[in-house]
Amino acid sequence: MFKKVFLLLMTLSTFNPSANAADNSADTAKPQPPVAKRIPRETKIHGMTLNDDYFWLRDKPKPEVKAYLDAENAYTDALMAANKPLEEKLYKELLSHVKETDDSYPYLEGGYYYYDRTEQGKQYVIHCRRKGSLTAPEEVTLDVNKLAEGQKFMSVAQYNVSDDGNLLAYSTDNTGFRQYRLHFRDLRTGKDFPESMERVGSVVWANDSKTVFYTVEDDQTKRQFQLYKHTIGTPASADKLVYEEKDEKFIIEVGKTRSDKYIILQVSSHTTAEARFISADHPEAEWKLIAPRVANEEYYVDHHGDSFYIRTNKNGRNYELVAAPIATPDRSHWKVVVPHRKDVMLSDVDIFAKYIVFYERENGLPQLTVYDAGNLALGAGRKISFPEPAYTVMPSVNREWNATEYRYSYQSPITPPSTYHYDMVKHASTLKKQNEVPGGFDRNNYVVERVFAPAKDGVKVPITVWYRKGVKKDSTAPLYLYAYGSYGISIPDNFSSSRLALLDRGMVLAIAHIRGGGEMGKPWHDAGRMMNKMNTFTDFIASAEFLTAQKFCDPKKIVIEGGSAGGLLMGAVTNLRPDLWKAVLSKVPFVDVMNTMLDASLPLTVGEYEEWGNPNNKPEFDTMIKYSPYDNLQKKDYPTILVKTSFNDSQVMYWEPAKYTAKLRTLKTDKNPLMLKTNMNAGHGGSSGRYDFLHDVAFDYAYLLTQVGIEK
Repeated sequence: MFKKVFLLLMTLSTFNPSANAADNSADTAKPQPPVAKRIPRETKIHGMTLNDDYFWLRDKPKPEVKAYLDAENAYTDALMAANKPLEEKLYKELLSHVKETDDSYPYLEGGYYYYDRTEQGKQYVIHCRRKGSLTAPEEVTLDVNKLAEGQKFMSVAQYNVSDDGNLLAYSTDNTGFRQYRLHFRDLRTGKDFPESMERVGSVVWANDSKTVFYTVEDDQTKRQFQLYKHTIGTPASADKLVYEEKDEKFIIEVGKTRSDKYIILQVSSHTTAEARFISADHPEAEWKLIAPRVANEEYYVDHHGDSFYIRTNKNGRNYELVAAPIATPDRSHWKVVVPHRKDVMLSDVDIFAKYIVFYERENGLPQLTVYDAGNLALGAGRKISFPEPAYTVMPSVNREWNATEYRYSYQSPITPPSTYHYDMVKHASTLKKQNEVPGGFDRNNYVVERVFAPAKDGVKVPITVWYRKGVKKDSTAPLYLYAYGSYGISIPDNFSSSRLALLDRGMVLAIAHIRGGGEMGKPWHDAGRMMNKMNTFTDFIASAEFLTAQKFCDPKKIVIEGGSAGGLLMGAVTNLRPDLWKAVLSKVPFVDVMNTMLDASLPLTVGEYEEWGNPNNKPEFDTMIKYSPYDNLQKKDYPTILVKTSFNDSQVMYWEPAKYTAKLRTLKTDKNPLMLKTNMNAGHGGSSGRYDFLHDVAFDYAYLLTQVGIEK
């Protein structure tokens, strides 16, 4: 295998014929990195000139682009060849902690109990149901393994059963580009209808079980912007365009209230939202507007009785709950039900016939509070308590309108995913299923802590830290530090059986809940986006420095990981403080901020102006140019870096990490490895099959462990 890799590396003069001439004195047996050709390209803006010598890598169909990525893969494989025994050992270890044949705890919907199951040796889940009771015969509704036959990638997004239980709407992506095709299956026969639709996002059935509403994305920008109505058994060409959103900052999504009374069309940008509705019993009806959009105000709609319940940030960033009459739902008729609270984020509301459950964030942790529908006064609800200092809890599948039990999922860094039912009458939780972790796992062997790091401006940044008992806080343990910090997304303190491979080798693991995320409410997001984005990066650096000062880790053995916007984080902090990190794992990284955000034709760009800024506006440009990783690479020493991407990524195009790697190679003054690994058959989330995914994790962990001196 090495010989094949070496021969491929020898073809790199294709990219720059003189590249290897200067290396005649080098050890020819040592793998040499690819040298991408440079074709100067300039962008002049706001009195500055942006140079982009590797713009040519955007030309995906060009053979030399794939050849360059193949050469980078060969170089990475050559450097990582010595890790192969550890990688194979890790894969077996990771797999030993997976219950390969398993099933999920069933949920009830429309008289059926639905669940997923996996079988040993099969890459994908099998969707099943039983009618009336858990002892009824099993019906396989969708076997993703069969869909994946002959495919290198397979993902199912929509899985939506009609109200009468007879039909299934499901959508598939077989490339990783997150471009989904909608299909319809007759569950009575197991056969699909002939019609299908391309580029579909959200899907909802009307109550007649024959009318379907679905949203479609723009074929270039991937923005969900059109709503169509389809009748089962008719050609897609006959579908009626119901709504089209013209503003490029906005996307649309369609869904149905749990009461089954109304279909809601949500139209939203990152900062502004509005909604329309029709009766789910009358799919032919005209759509009505709840309230017109107002800049920088968001609202989201559900239904109970004669009112719409609306979660809105109209009077505060952390949202409040208002009610409005269905007949006159405009803002002038909104009545506050639960007022805005400065220290509590109202993240979502689950509405049932007799109960309403608030999903909230307080002190950086998620909370569930259950109210009687007739008494929503603050303090009248029952808060479900959780035992650990750091955890994640979230609503699970709750489809029944008249439910008296609330299903939720709980886990922590040392507690496997657990399904609970909360009795809303008796106010008690019952554990229904906790994922089994084979291979000798015992949660009592591990410790989880929650600490706070002082940021540069004095703000306290929450950090979740966990490690195996016996690991001492004496500045000797290696540290794995992860963060994201964008879009108001709260990174969950979740369980991963794969991470046991790091913990059991003496590593300390930590998640820094930095600004730009949503852990401390919407203001936490605001403090790390747009003109405040630099806080995201300095918070991460402060977190590492704090953990070092508290002797959690050896300051010379810190490895860091982030993906997508977290990959931007990796690029920024590596530029700012390359001395802090022993090694960096950057996945599908958004590193070419300026060139991407200046190109409105790229997927998702215009809608992202409200997260990062519009570089055509000089004040926003001035902020973005300060942290854009690609534009701030310098001649200096960098740590060891592994950059991972996917050829079919539609969220962060493969060329961003490829360009970043190529440019950094021309500037770095150290001898630390810089590697680029491209998955040629996947998208933003990497490999789709569960065994393939574990192989990817084993590769990553072999890299991280060897960087801190752990080779077994």
